[in-house]
Amino acid sequence: MKALSEVYGDRITGSISGWDHLRFRGTRSWLASAQGLGTYLNTIGIRLKQFGSWADHLTTKVRKACTQRAEELGIPMIYLRKPSVDKEAEARRVAQERGVDTGNICMFSVVEPCYAPSIRGNRATQHLELEMGLRQCVHIYQYWNDPILGFGHTRLQSWLPLTATLCINGRHWLERQLLRAGVAYVKDGNCFPFIADLQKAQALLDEQLQVSWTPLLNELLTRNCPIIHDLLGDVPVDYYWSACETEWASDIVFRSARDLDQLFPSLLRYGLVTAQSPEVMRFLGRKIIRGRPAGSLPNEVGSDLRRRYEGMRLKHRVNGNAVKMYNKAGNLLRVETTITQPNEFKVYRRPHDDQSRPASWQRMRKGVCDLHRRAQVSQACNQRYSEHLAAATISETLEQTAKDICSPVTKDGRHYRALNPWAAADYHTLQFIARGETQINGFRNRDLCGFLFGDSTTAKDPDQRRKISGRVTRRLRLLRAHGLIKKVSRTHRYVLTAKGRKVTNAILAASSVDTQKLMDMVA
Repeated sequence: MKALSEVYGDRITGSISGWDHLRFRGTRSWLASAQGLGTYLNTIGIRLKQFGSWADHLTTKVRKACTQRAEELGIPMIYLRKPSVDKEAEARRVAQERGVDTGNICMFSVVEPCYAPSIRGNRATQHLELEMGLRQCVHIYQYWNDPILGFGHTRLQSWLPLTATLCINGRHWLERQLLRAGVAYVKDGNCFPFIADLQKAQALLDEQLQVSWTPLLNELLTRNCPIIHDLLGDVPVDYYWSACETEWASDIVFRSARDLDQLFPSLLRYGLVTAQSPEVMRFLGRKIIRGRPAGSLPNEVGSDLRRRYEGMRLKHRVNGNAVKMYNKAGNLLRVETTITQPNEFKVYRRPHDDQSRPASWQRMRKGVCDLHRRAQVSQACNQRYSEHLAAATISETLEQTAKDICSPVTKDGRHYRALNPWAAADYHTLQFIARGETQINGFRNRDLCGFLFGDSTTAKDPDQRRKISGRVTRRLRLLRAHGLIKKVSRTHRYVLTAKGRKVTNAILAASSVDTQKLMDMVA
């Protein structure tokens, strides 16, 4: 969170970024569709009229194995009458009552909706057919406080296709890592208002990215039902694990709750007012060209502000993915990216994992094989959003913000004039460098030429194009002298500095407010 640290460094002690909530789904792909299940039944010699009794036998074995497992572990098996019960809160209550700090806590048995097969007769063909649909069956939850991963749970569907869900929290995992490393900390829910060594904590969060997920998830599921991987006998079907929802959180630790409370209303107001649809899409990885998104338009773009028990939460979403900001545990500002639709992003790999084909940028998959790339993408989303928030200023007038650029400067022995933000040429230049698309990959001389002079830059006369390019070059030197932009090393591109973001956003925000509103604000 470099941008916020540059602007508010005297109030911030540091930051950590890593997994927050991770929800995995284990699917036996061969059994998850009517066609695949039909092929499997033919393979093992089960006819459709035998399917009901065969499937019931599997369900009985699963539920019996889970009950026996609960008895072996010495934990209660509790039947819940309603699926809407807060199972995590109930598990924590049971853990407190039983004095469980580390280990298995309890199992819940509850009837919930599921996606499962059934047999129906087709009158037209006079044959039995398999169909998949929404039904209801018993699901078995097992809650545990693992010595390595911390608090989490597994959920197993007792009907075919025996779909499993597993939830882990990266911050609970970090707590266990900090305990083993001997690092002092204070934990509030899934937040750390204080960690004695933030650099060590970040290194431990980075270690979470090196996990071999498939063996780990299979082992955790086996705790719930030991026979699950051998249930299908001579023709077993392995679980395919996908990350159906991931949250990557960047926690910015302020020196005191007072510092954050003073700043947060400005961040909240700035994020809500300035994050229009193109900006929201840019936060979540969409390429924006001249104010419009490249490629197809998303189905949904939106922002909303809600009050949670921890504090206020501002959320921006695009097609099911979201980036949000909220204050937690008094002195923590959390920026968090949630991904449920990873195909909105790209990963560099071989098409269909075919080793004979060259690698290229392909759509990201839900499978755990792309989880490391998802972490990189999520961190980039958090970074873009924090850079946008860094432009929000507090306790500073427009005159204090812009006075430096309104005075002449001398740099490297050369004298440069003052900028006049309200003159047309300077205003349009500031307007261009503050645009969202210029903050992703920067901008070039010719990009600014096209914005300021339009079709003149495509004129056939090379002398005219050279003159325009020269005028823009001098303007770029002026912006660099005032510290608003900097050149990207070994490129012809320029990017905004922290000062440039603050100044341009303040000037553009002030220019969009009518005089009467300004007078009312002063009054």
